[in-house]
Amino acid sequence: MKQVRTYIRRSLQGMYAPGEISALIRIICRDLLRVDEVSLYLDKDINLSDTMQQILDDTISRLRNNEPIQYICGSTEFLGRPFRVTPAVLIPRPETEELVDRIRKENLSAGRLLDIGTGSGCIAVSLAIEWPQAEVYAWDVSTDALRVATDNAARLGAKVSFSVQDVFGPSVASPASLDIIVSNPPYIAESEKSAMEPNVLGWEPEQALFVPDTDPLCFYRRIAEIGQSRLVAGGKVYLEINRAYGKETAFLFASFGYHSIRILPDLSGNNRIVTAIWK
Repeated sequence: MKQVRTYIRRSLQGMYAPGEISALIRIICRDLLRVDEVSLYLDKDINLSDTMQQILDDTISRLRNNEPIQYICGSTEFLGRPFRVTPAVLIPRPETEELVDRIRKENLSAGRLLDIGTGSGCIAVSLAIEWPQAEVYAWDVSTDALRVATDNAARLGAKVSFSVQDVFGPSVASPASLDIIVSNPPYIAESEKSAMEPNVLGWEPEQALFVPDTDPLCFYRRIAEIGQSRLVAGGKVYLEINRAYGKETAFLFASFGYHSIRILPDLSGNNRIVTAIWK
């Protein structure tokens, strides 16, 4: 293992931080080179076959091109479950795990739930597994994303009704008696692009990331409108947000008649979640 570790570290030195390289080494060895956990722990020497060496060289080349390791592996873990990911969907992040975890902790169940902008399906699928008796619906404007989400639901045994839906277009048929609406919509302003990492900016889908500087809350406004007509009295909204717009997002939902609005921090202390109750 020392030889492989050294090879990877030298190949990526200067492009990634030392700690990130260490994490990449573990993922490459475990998930792509199929080195077992015991060999990793004991740092046993291994001899790579020509095929494995080619996989390693290809992986390093792709990493040097800033491709996310999750896309190279084709999957990532979300709340302890493996989710397939492709460049058609955002890579699920810990902040979104916090969003789902909060929903689970604050609600014993839900009769009907809608995930708007489902992407990989990580939110909808996780909650459908948590609440197998619930009716879980999920929308996305991207048919490519929905193919990934549908595959994740099938592999993980989750029952989710997926629909192609542009939230700014005519609404598809779906229940008007929702208990929960959840969304991690696009919320990064176009002007924030320059501060983003190249492995995000160059690879993850722009339509799932960015909103115009002139109307950064456009998706939240539309979600508030959808909730007015589809949530039951006492129905809840859970949203992942841009940390720069916590107060503005809360004020927007208040202006639509929602109450008990909270702005909640993530584990890093950044405003990351807004919750609200309808009527």
